[in-house]
Amino acid sequence: MRQNGGVKPQADSRPVTSLEYQEIGSATLPPGWVLVTPRAVVDAADLHALLQRHEVAARGRSSTTRDVVDADVSATGLKTHRHLLLRDEAAKARGWATVHDRAAGRALVSVVVDPELEAGTADKIAEALFAWTAHASADLALDRGLDVTQMDSGAFEDDARQKRWLAGAGFTHTATWLQMSRPVTPAEADLEAPPELDPAVVVRRVRRAGHGMPEQEDLVTVHDVLEEAFTDHFNYHYETFDEFCSRLREDPGHRWDHWWIAELVDDSADAPRPAGVLVATVSPGDGDAPDGSYVAYLGVLRSARGTGVARSLLNTVIVDAAERGRDRVGLEVDADSPTGAVDLYASTGFRTSYITQSWHRDLPVDA
Repeated sequence: MRQNGGVKPQADSRPVTSLEYQEIGSATLPPGWVLVTPRAVVDAADLHALLQRHEVAARGRSSTTRDVVDADVSATGLKTHRHLLLRDEAAKARGWATVHDRAAGRALVSVVVDPELEAGTADKIAEALFAWTAHASADLALDRGLDVTQMDSGAFEDDARQKRWLAGAGFTHTATWLQMSRPVTPAEADLEAPPELDPAVVVRRVRRAGHGMPEQEDLVTVHDVLEEAFTDHFNYHYETFDEFCSRLREDPGHRWDHWWIAELVDDSADAPRPAGVLVATVSPGDGDAPDGSYVAYLGVLRSARGTGVARSLLNTVIVDAAERGRDRVGLEVDADSPTGAVDLYASTGFRTSYITQSWHRDLPVDA
């Protein structure tokens, strides 16, 4: 019998909701299997192990940390996430579905099925979990007063099993993403700005008040710049300021001193003008390996593109990572980005580590 911290998970201690019964109750699960709403203290270790097995099978290695799982199923995470966990007769986690209320009209959907399962059983479990995610996504859309919502899921490029399940659940492949990384060396702590950069571009950290929290004005600037910068990007959905700040603070790698604003400073303006922003997080290393930095957001206003703002921000996060003793900087970029971002990152030393895909389904709420 699998144990979590010495405590056997008890399905009847966390009864599922009528929403979960509605979609899973009619499915014939293998004998002895149960479905529960996962909780951090009892289930996080098993969920992390399940996710690791999935990632190793799908792309050869796992990179998701336990902290990420803890955050998803924590009391705070459950405010925006809905989860369903399937355990087998030995109480081992075998399937996990998540629906994240990401923004108005968009729900992030994740379905993880144990690669150790027999193919027929895995197919049945995946079908049931995707059906549950559709019902949960529609329910969230109803709460927002919407008629249609986008279910946004994904797969590793080489994971034929996941892509087959997505297609069977009504999803369509909509985008390809390059997961890129750049090594960082201690010597780059003294890296100077490339000579071709415009000296009028000045990068600074978000200002902090005496109590250590960032100044509200700067946070609003970061939000507003990103909203304007990404309106012409793939799958843009408006996110309110409160939603944006709350979501980023839930990330275990969140640090206020990893937020930067790039400004244009010239004699023709009364004050520096915000032109771009970069929000980074801490990316834990494997075992005793050093941490890395991860570029969660890099946005440049259309009026400032081509002035070296993006390269200045990248230079800043690389130097910062070196100063902190980190060994890499990672990021994700749309393989078909119309802004030339892929070429910029490649010219700055980033190389593709692996490739993922976005799969979408537009779901009428009354479905």
